[in-house]
Amino acid sequence: MPHKMLKLSTLAILVAGASQASAAVYTIEPVSTAGADQLAAQEYFPSAQANADSTPVSMFTTGIKPSAEGENCFTGNCNAGSYDVAGTARRGTQGAPLSDAVAFNQNRQFVNDLSGLYNYCRDDLGYNTCDVWARSEYFGYGYNVDDEQSGQGLGGLQHIQQTWKNNYRSNAVALDNGAAVTTKADDVSAYPEQGIGTLQDKTTDATLEGIVGNYSFGTSSSAVFNNNGVYPRAFAKRGFVNIDGTPAALLNPVSGDAFVKNMGQTMANGAVKTTDGLLIVGSSSFAPSFTSDPASRRPNTDDINIGLNFNDSDDYKVFKDCATNPSNLYSTFECQFSSFANEAAFWLVDASGNVVKSGAMGSNLAAVDKDHDDVSAQASANAVAMVNGSPVAVGYISRDTNSSDSYVMEAAFFKPTAGIDSSWTQTAIPGITISTGDDRNYEYTMANDVNANFKVVGIAKNHKADNRSYPQKMFIYDNATGQTKFLDSSVSSIFFRGANGDAEAINDHDQVVGWVDSETKNQIDGSERRHRAFTYIAGSAAQGPLKAGSVWMLDDLTNDPELGNASVANSYRIISATDVNNAGVISATANYCAGGYQNLTKEAQCSVTEKQVAIKLVPKSNATDKDIIVRKAEEDEPVKRSGGSLGILALTALGFIGFRRRK
Repeated sequence: MPHKMLKLSTLAILVAGASQASAAVYTIEPVSTAGADQLAAQEYFPSAQANADSTPVSMFTTGIKPSAEGENCFTGNCNAGSYDVAGTARRGTQGAPLSDAVAFNQNRQFVNDLSGLYNYCRDDLGYNTCDVWARSEYFGYGYNVDDEQSGQGLGGLQHIQQTWKNNYRSNAVALDNGAAVTTKADDVSAYPEQGIGTLQDKTTDATLEGIVGNYSFGTSSSAVFNNNGVYPRAFAKRGFVNIDGTPAALLNPVSGDAFVKNMGQTMANGAVKTTDGLLIVGSSSFAPSFTSDPASRRPNTDDINIGLNFNDSDDYKVFKDCATNPSNLYSTFECQFSSFANEAAFWLVDASGNVVKSGAMGSNLAAVDKDHDDVSAQASANAVAMVNGSPVAVGYISRDTNSSDSYVMEAAFFKPTAGIDSSWTQTAIPGITISTGDDRNYEYTMANDVNANFKVVGIAKNHKADNRSYPQKMFIYDNATGQTKFLDSSVSSIFFRGANGDAEAINDHDQVVGWVDSETKNQIDGSERRHRAFTYIAGSAAQGPLKAGSVWMLDDLTNDPELGNASVANSYRIISATDVNNAGVISATANYCAGGYQNLTKEAQCSVTEKQVAIKLVPKSNATDKDIIVRKAEEDEPVKRSGGSLGILALTALGFIGFRRRK
C-alpha cells in the first residue's frame, strides 16, 4: 500500500510544516556588553589575573525603563529602543549580595565567613554541594583548591575582608543599557570624613537598580582608601542617583548619630516620578547592632588570613569605640566589620539632583532584640508605585515572633499618612503572616513589587526543619480584595509542588515576571535545580496573544523553530525575568551560546563556553497564540543535530522516499 504510506507521510509533513511556521511572541534584543568588557579589561590581583583573563564577566538585569502612557508593544504602539535596561556586570562570585540589606535575608548578620555561608546553604538552599558553593562564594570563582587562601579566585567575600591589607579591585559595575555607570562613591568629594586617606581608583562595586526618565539609581560600595599603608572603606553601601549622568549620594536620613551617618549603609531599591520630583525608596541604617556578645557579628579571622585577629575579651569595647570615637574609625581593623539595624527609608530628588526631602518610614522594633541579642531589626522598601495619586511602597518589616529567632523579616507595604514627608504607616501583607513560637511557618516573607492597581508580588520562604530546605514560594496580593494567593500548581503546572521561585515584578496590566525551577528533581539533599524565567497574566485581560490567567516560560515565547538551531532565538536560555514595563517589554538575564544551542529543547547543550548576558524581550505586534511553540524536553526530541534546520522543501523531499523520524 505505497500510496497510503505516501498520503500519511505527506500529511505528517504538512502538519510539521504548519508547526514550523512559527514567528514567536517576543523578539530577543541583546544588551550592549560595553560595561562588562570594560570590567574584564581592568587590572585584577596578580595571583588571579590569568583566571580573570580567561573567565567571562557575567551580566545581570535589574529593571527596565518605564514606558510612556498608552504605549503597548503588543499592538505596535511603542518605541522599544527607548526602554533602557538597568543592571550590573560582575566578575566572579559576590560573597555577600550588594542588593541585600543583610546578606541572603538573614537578620542575624552571621553570613560573613566560610562557615556562615556553608550553614546558610545547608539550611536554606539544601544542596548537597554546599561545601563547593560556600568555598566559591568565599574564596572566589575558580579558587585554587590546593591553596584556597592564596587569593586565586575571582570575587568572593574573602577579598573584601582582606582589603585592609591587600587593597581591592572592582568586581561589580553598574550598567545603564550595558554602559558602565559612574556613582558618587567614585568621587572623592563624596567623602567629607577626616583622616580617611587617599582614594584608590576602580575599587567600588555597584549595581544599578532602575531607570526612570533621565534619572538612574542604585547602590554602591565605598571606595577603598590608602590610610598609612592600610586600606579602609568609609562605609559598606551607599545609595546613589544619577541625573543626566551626574551622580549624587543618598545620605543617611538619621540625625545626630555621626557613626551611623558615616559608616551606616543606605540602599536605593525603587523609584517613581511624582509632581515634586523623583521619589526613591530603599533602606537606611538607624542604629549600630553590636552587643555585649558580638561573636556572631564578626567573621573568622583565620579565613581572612592577613595576620590580624579579633580580641575576644575586648570585642565589645572595640566595637563600641568605633561608634563613640570617630577618630579611630579608619585606623582600626575591627571597625570595618561594624553592623547595623536598618529601616525602610525614602529620598525625594529634584530635577537638579538635590535631595529635598528624606526620612525613615518608621522603625517598628528596637535595633537589637533584648532577648536574642544576635538578632537585629531589619526593614526595607523594595519598590514603589503611585496608587490613586499617592505613593505606596512595598518591602518588609521586622516582626517579633517570640521564638528562638525572634525578629524575622515579614512582607509589608508602606503608605504616607499625609504628604511624602509625613509619617508612614507599615502594614503586614495578610495571608502570609509569620506565626509566633518555635513552630514557625515561614523563614521570611518579602514583597518585591507593586503596581498602580495595588497588586503586590513577592516571596515566602518556608521555614526549615531538621536542617532540610523548604521551597521559596511566590505570592500575589490584591489590596482591593484583601486576598493573597500563592503561585502554585492550582495556577499552572509550571509552578509544580515543591518548586522554588521568585515573582520579581508586576506591571499595571497585571503581567507578572520572575523565575521558577524548571526541573522537578529532588532539591533536598540535591544539587541546584535549573532556573527559567516565566510570565503570568494575573489580570482579567489578555496581553496580546497571552490569555488572561496563562503562565508561560519565556523560552517558549521566544522559540522560533522556523529559524533553526543557529538562530538568535535559539542562542539564549532565559534564566530570570527581572522587570516588565506597561508596554510589555521585559528585562531578563540569560545564558548565551554563540552559534546557537545544539537543538531547540529545554535542556539543549552548548558546544562552546556559555556566557551570562543581559537581554530585552520585545513583544511582536503581529503575534498570535498560534506563534507559541512550547520547547520539547530533551528526551522528546526525535532527532538531535547541530546547525540550521531543514526547510519545508527538504522535508517534503525526504517524505517522498519514506523518511521516518527516530523516536
